[in-house]
Amino acid sequence: MDEARALHILLVDDDTIDVMNVQRAFAKAQLPHPLHLASNGVEALAMLRGGQVPPGRRLVLLDLNMPCMNGIEFLHELRADPSLRSLPVVVLTTSDDDRDKVSANHLNVAGYLLKPVGLAAFVDLMAGVERGWATTELP
Repeated sequence: MDEARALHILLVDDDTIDVMNVQRAFAKAQLPHPLHLASNGVEALAMLRGGQVPPGRRLVLLDLNMPCMNGIEFLHELRADPSLRSLPVVVLTTSDDDRDKVSANHLNVAGYLLKPVGLAAFVDLMAGVERGWATTELP
């Protein structure tokens, strides 16, 4: 894949099984984009600010329920940082709580997706996310 068109995806999730499901889904769907991993919001911010996730075309897939700094806290920090505030974030979580949905949407997430059960559903979901973002023009 042309590096200029590569979409660097940062998966922020502390659940080992869910991370493995996303990785398997990427492999099964043959998604060509680099997948970077962070286990909480603190680690994700450090990776974004420190250049471990290259600047340019980036997308964050964010779980909400994590230790150290949860997803909503991460979103507050991200949106307060002038260099990161416009970064697109898609919530990928098990939380179907309306309060979480409202909080995330007030922090300008690009989408709120519930984690599916089963690998086939994960593959379909990740392929759909990739189709939508791979063709989107990002600043």
